[in-house]
Amino acid sequence: MTQDMSALEREIEETRQRLASTIDQLAHRAHPKTIVGRQVTTVKSRFVDLDTGAPRTDNILKVAGTVVGVVVLLAVVRRVVR
Repeated sequence: MTQDMSALEREIEETRQRLASTIDQLAHRAHPKTIVGRQVTTVKSRFVDLDTGAPRTDNILKVAGTVVGVVVLLAVVRRVVR
């Protein structure tokens, strides 16, 4: 019976340690700095190849074209409204 109790106590302590580790991992993943870091990496990966550091010109040109298009559209709308 004593062996059963000590085995049970050991199992309970191991479970507590695993739960504490899991909670620490979740707290780290939910921390605002960690979330921001993941998002920055995601955005960077769209414009720069993270392995080589080479720019992804196709995505850069798409964004630049979109910005130019919006500026032109705003200029046209502003001119029509006057």
